[in-house]
Amino acid sequence: MFETVEIPVWLLIFAGVLAGIAALERIIGPGLRWFFRRRMERVVARVNERLDRKIEPFKLMSRHDWVVRLLYDPKVLEAVAEHAAETGVPGEVALAEAKAYAREIVPAFSALFYFGFATRAARWLSSIFFRVRVGKLPAELAAVDPNASVVFVMNHRSNMDYVLVTWLVSGRTALSYAVGEWARVWPLSRLIRAMGAYFIRRGSRNALYRRVLARYVQMATAEGTVQAVFPEGGLSLDGRVGPAKMGLLSYIWAGWHEGGRDVVFIPVGIAYDRVLEDSLLVRAARTGQRRFRPRLWAILRDAFLILLKRAGGRKHLFGTAAAGFGVPISLAAFRAAGGGPEDFAARLMAEVEAVVPMLAVPLTAAALSDDVSVEDLAARLRAAGAVLKLPPGGSDRAREEGLAMLRLRGLVDEKGLPRPEMRDLLEFYAAPVRQRLAAAQE
Repeated sequence: MFETVEIPVWLLIFAGVLAGIAALERIIGPGLRWFFRRRMERVVARVNERLDRKIEPFKLMSRHDWVVRLLYDPKVLEAVAEHAAETGVPGEVALAEAKAYAREIVPAFSALFYFGFATRAARWLSSIFFRVRVGKLPAELAAVDPNASVVFVMNHRSNMDYVLVTWLVSGRTALSYAVGEWARVWPLSRLIRAMGAYFIRRGSRNALYRRVLARYVQMATAEGTVQAVFPEGGLSLDGRVGPAKMGLLSYIWAGWHEGGRDVVFIPVGIAYDRVLEDSLLVRAARTGQRRFRPRLWAILRDAFLILLKRAGGRKHLFGTAAAGFGVPISLAAFRAAGGGPEDFAARLMAEVEAVVPMLAVPLTAAALSDDVSVEDLAARLRAAGAVLKLPPGGSDRAREEGLAMLRLRGLVDEKGLPRPEMRDLLEFYAAPVRQRLAAAQE
């Protein structure tokens, strides 16, 4: 009974590892989880004190719980059964497929990451590239029902849109974006999930996937999650605000029912003196190939040049970036008036177009293209009720700044005359001004 027993060293080490894992799981693990949970709750409490729209408890659910809740939602289970019947696969296989979609879609929001890092980084990046200006906020924003779900509806000019708007509304709420497949690369995907964004497959024809996505959007909206969507479905290739693709809007429309929580849409118009991806977008419009990716060496080169310019003391490297906010639109009120989903989408995009700010570079580009004066165009835009965000000093100063930026971009020569080979890019920047004037004449 008390004899010495010899065991291999590897077995002793293995037993020690198992004991360590057990201690970590049963003793240390719960304490660590409690510590970080308490810390997160204190962060959320502090943040909620200054936010107009509080962080919803829904967003603080663990990702695992959220995936399970979505997967076993009755409408998702119904979609799984229909998918199994249509394709002939076993129900367990269809359910596993739906689970993979749910895990792909559901975010993992972190209040500590969002307000401790993401919003500060967004402010830093925005201030490096641009002089940021915001249009006058409509008085109706203050009267939005605090119990309503809020959806910011925006035109999509640049991938900087995510950064700019995150910073601009960081003092009011936390946004949940719908992000395309371009961001599903590690470690970027982890960071985006931590910001509360959810991934979508644009153009997917998989019926099961689209029903899982639709149910997630509907559940998030019903719980009051503040969302930000780009109904155009991608970056504008011609500089104009395009028509809405129903996609996410149709999910929200179908998920709302009379007597439920109202959904209030806030139009947001975004404009830049310099769109970072302008040459890629114009080339895509010319070739008809929307799938485009910048070359890594080009990104590294541009980043290096930006750092050199910043080191030289240059601020606002790309001029002005601006956002305009429109009058909120209630989904409940619109549906009570008898409108349909397509009419609602058209109304939203018309309101977004109306609040896109007019900046110095687009104004100057339009004046050069149409051979008119900047002063004349500015007067016509004011008469049309457009939002103008021009530098102090009037039209002359706007023309000087606009020409300076166009020279730096290589769109005009030293005499201020358009370069024929850069005509497409000049038209790209002039497009918002022309669209706003055309809308005023309708």
